[in-house]
Amino acid sequence: MHTPIRHALAIAALALATQASAQVTIYENDGFSGRSFTTQRAVGNLDRYGYNDRASSVLVSRGRWEVCEDARFRGRCVVLRQGSYPSLRAMGLNDRVSSVRAVGRDARIEDDRYAPQPIVTQDYRRRRDERLFQAEVTDVRAVVGPPERRCWVERQQVQQESGGANAPAVLLGAVIGGILGHQVGGGTGRDIATAGGAVAGAVVGSNIGRNNNSQTVGQDVQRCVDRPAQGGPAYWDVTYIFRGQEHHVQMTSPPGNTVTVNRQGEPRA
Repeated sequence: MHTPIRHALAIAALALATQASAQVTIYENDGFSGRSFTTQRAVGNLDRYGYNDRASSVLVSRGRWEVCEDARFRGRCVVLRQGSYPSLRAMGLNDRVSSVRAVGRDARIEDDRYAPQPIVTQDYRRRRDERLFQAEVTDVRAVVGPPERRCWVERQQVQQESGGANAPAVLLGAVIGGILGHQVGGGTGRDIATAGGAVAGAVVGSNIGRNNNSQTVGQDVQRCVDRPAQGGPAYWDVTYIFRGQEHHVQMTSPPGNTVTVNRQGEPRA
């Protein structure tokens, strides 16, 4: 076989090996919640999979990955190491990733191209000839994701003093909660958020008149509601006992009565 051909085959084999050993999962919400997309290959345009500009957190299971703002690995790019990135906001990439690809094992990356250090994740797969045990589960808690805020604008009739178009905005008397933009349930302490989601709203651009010179006008009212996260728990927080020692683990599905562990009590999949 000619030397150039051998070199070409070797490079191709190395590229395939790098791709096969690398894996990344992107999530549409912070904290690894919401819809997710997993790949072991380069994706030049996430729009094809419905995930363009949707990544808010990332889990790099194996290898190093370059994530870029624009399709075809253009625009600003950063390299993610193996580990967990609960939020992309700090690096300015929240909802801004359009393409991803694995970085070769031997590729040299300058320090300023790396993202901040991730939360280190462990490989919980069983090792060869590793002896396994069953540890008793003592507690399981389903943890749901953060609430979702939805806002809309309604047209509502209010009273306004003549010549008072520049008066400050106030809350509608029938609206529950704090001033729009504050935390629901905040304020003076008399405003208590209702269970299941509190609604907040504000009249935009005018005060409500209560004298004989007032007139009825239409105003845009913005309202927001905090709803519980949809789609079930984000993960399960599991407590188990092994050899008298209490352990905690977070799992993507509810466990049974026991958890599989090694001799050190580390969970195994």
